[in-house]
This record gives sequence, C-alpha cells and structure tokens, in this order.
Amino acid sequence: MVEDHALVTRTASPSAAATPEHREGLALIGVAIVLTGLNLRTAVTSVGPVLQELEDGLGISSGLAGLVTTMPVICFAAIGFAGPGLSARYRDSHVLSGALVTMAAGLVVRAAAPTFWLFLLGTVLAMVGGALGNVLLPSLVKRYFPGRTGLMVGAYSTAMSVGATVAAVSTAPVAAAVGAAGWRWALGIWAIFPLLAAVPWLFVRAHPGASRGTHAAVRLRDLRHSRMALALMLFFGVQGMEAYIILGWSAQYLRDVGLSAATAGLLLGLNQVIGIPLSALVPALTVRPRAQRPLLLGFMCCYAIGWAGLWAAPRTAPWLWMTVLSVAMASFPMLLTLIGLRARTPETTAALSTYVQSWGYLISAVGPLLVGVLLGATGSYTGMFVLVLAGVVVLTVTGWFMTRERYADDEVDRFVPGWSSKAHCDDVLEVAGAESPVCVHVTQADAASPRG
Repeated sequence: MVEDHALVTRTASPSAAATPEHREGLALIGVAIVLTGLNLRTAVTSVGPVLQELEDGLGISSGLAGLVTTMPVICFAAIGFAGPGLSARYRDSHVLSGALVTMAAGLVVRAAAPTFWLFLLGTVLAMVGGALGNVLLPSLVKRYFPGRTGLMVGAYSTAMSVGATVAAVSTAPVAAAVGAAGWRWALGIWAIFPLLAAVPWLFVRAHPGASRGTHAAVRLRDLRHSRMALALMLFFGVQGMEAYIILGWSAQYLRDVGLSAATAGLLLGLNQVIGIPLSALVPALTVRPRAQRPLLLGFMCCYAIGWAGLWAAPRTAPWLWMTVLSVAMASFPMLLTLIGLRARTPETTAALSTYVQSWGYLISAVGPLLVGVLLGATGSYTGMFVLVLAGVVVLTVTGWFMTRERYADDEVDRFVPGWSSKAHCDDVLEVAGAESPVCVHVTQADAASPRG
C-alpha cells in the first residue's frame, strides 16, 4: 500500500523567469486541468435519468440498482488511493491521460454490457479517470497556480458542473430518441469526451535533467493525527453522500411520485445548471476567511429546506426544491478550495487531497446503496429523507471545525516531527512540463516498476 511502502516527494517549483515557453506550458496544463474536470462526473450523472430503463434492461432489483448508484463512489475511494503512488512513479500528464483513456474504454464496456456484472466492471474502468482526477487536480493547482487557487479551482469545478449538467439533461432525451435499448447509447456516447481531454496531456513536454534539490517527504498515513484532516474527510464523505443520493435517486423519486422521465431528467439538469455559476463564485469567496462560516451556514440551511420541501411537497414546486439543493451542493467547491488552504505545500496538499477524498468517498458510498436497500425493504423513500437530514447535522458540526484557520501540516508535525519538513533526495525522475522533479523512496524493492 502506498501509505506503508513509499514516501512521495517533490521539490519546490522552479523559480525560473516566466519565459514564453514557460507561460505556454502553464497555459497547456491549465487547459488540460479544465478539460479533465469536464469529464469527472459525466459517468455518474448520466445514470440517474435512465435508472429505470437500466433496471429493466439488465433485469435487476432496486437493491442492485442501489449498488449501481453507489459503485462510482466506491471506485473513487479505492482507486483514489493509487493516485500518489502513480504520480510518484510516472509523470502526472501520463497518469491522467492514461486514466482518461481507461475511462473511455469503461464507458463503452458499460454501455454494451449484456449482464449486470459486466456492467459493474465497465463502471470500475469508467471511474478511473474521475478517481485519479479527483485526488491529483487540487495538488496540481497548488503547484502550478499558487497565486490563482480560487480561480483555477473555480475553473475546473465549473467545468465539472458543466459536464455533469449536460450529461444529466441530455441522457434521457438521447435514450428516448434512439428507442429500444436507447439507454445504452445514452450512456456510451460520453466515451468521446475523455478521449478528447486526454490529448492536451500528451503534449505536456518532459524536461530531462531537472535540478536536484531539497524534497519534502510526506507520509499519507500520518494524517490520521490531524483533526483538521479528519474534519475535512468527514465533511467530504457526508456531503458526497448527499450529492450522490441527489444524482442517483432524485430523478427516480420524482418519477415515482408521478412526474415523467423527461421532466425528472430536466429537474436533475436544473439542479446541475444552477451549480455552474456557483462553482465559479464559491472558491473565490472561500479564500476569504471571514466568508467561510457564513457560506457554510447558508449551505446547511439550503440542504434542510430543499430536502424537507422535496419530502413534503414533491409535486408542488419540485423546481424550487431542486434549485435550493443545488445551492447547498456548492459546499463541494468550497471544500475543494479548503483542501488547498488547509495545507502549506503542494506535497501536503496532494496527501491531504488523497486522504480526504479516498476515505471520504467510502463514507459517501454508503448513502446511495442504503437508499436502494431501504427502498427495496420498505417500498418507501422515508428512510432516504431521514438519512439525508441527519447528514445535514453532521455537516454543520464538521464544517464549523474545518473553517478554522489551521493547517493539517502543523497538527501532524506535533505528533510526527519533521513530517512535512525538507529532506534530501537523490533519486530524481524526469518532470513533465512545469512539473517539479519527482523522487520516490521505496522501502521494498519492486522489480516490476521501472521507477522502483
């Protein structure tokens, strides 16, 4: 496991003058980051609008449908842990381009799958791009755009919202237009976009012979000593549970209370559309410490109002409840920004991002699966609403703590002296574009790895 066997290390970013070549390299990385963000959620939000057709086409129960909606979250957690190890052994550009190509292949497999278990296999492959993008993009922003954190997080989280929205809105109409088994085409068409996003990463050039220097050694498992990391992880997990219940089950819930499939899909799309400008605005506000707690309390109120309204009067004003829930979901770009703000260096940002997101997604995975199980057992959505409203209480408590101005690095250093301090490293690998040199200390020989 990466935590036990390797220290992932990098030097500080070069202080070279901003030459035209350097600026072009940063621009290319910026474009690649945004295009990657565009693909991080399309494989997730495209399922909800055709969940009923998927159940009928594969012949599965509501319990297995719950597994379908929670499988992406499980993959985000499990695959995300591989991010630091892959980034240490290979250039980030190669890791992300390979992940996006794998994602495209998985989307094709999932769309063509004749059986439920093959569909799950395709889902695992499709989530590789999203999982690795989740954990690597915050550290890339911290490294290459340290003075533009709010801007770049806003850019790629906005792209993420755009991709999620387009997938949510267009999947049901595509399925209906195709006709029989149209859900397969509606899910498979998204394979085109990760292939396009992989292209700019292939043009990020390597610079051999990078200078050797001082490296920061970061051991992921030591973050368990940080209360800030724990608060961020719990908040991430519970807000992810809320979001994936919305993405995976709200459209089906609206259909079950009497709305058409197209209307339910449009309402889910509305939920995603509202989030687009918020994804651009919220990170810029979050970098202001005094704005963090007012934002938090506003989001929590929106969660409570949106869920209560959707439960009590789903047919009266569903557009209002889905809009209010969309505002509440803007706690996600706030959290992405806070991950960068609660770590002092790109190295600790990468470790904190992996810790928070990978363990957090395991918590998130419980929600959609539990909703499917409760629905199958009781035939009622009451359990879903009790679950999400209890989650709002947890978010309020953990969110209050994570909006304190503290650094995870400092908390860990009190228990593990030198955890984030500088340490010399001689094993420098090549770098990609503006990337700093990569160094890996492996405590066990790995004959299979060209970097070992």
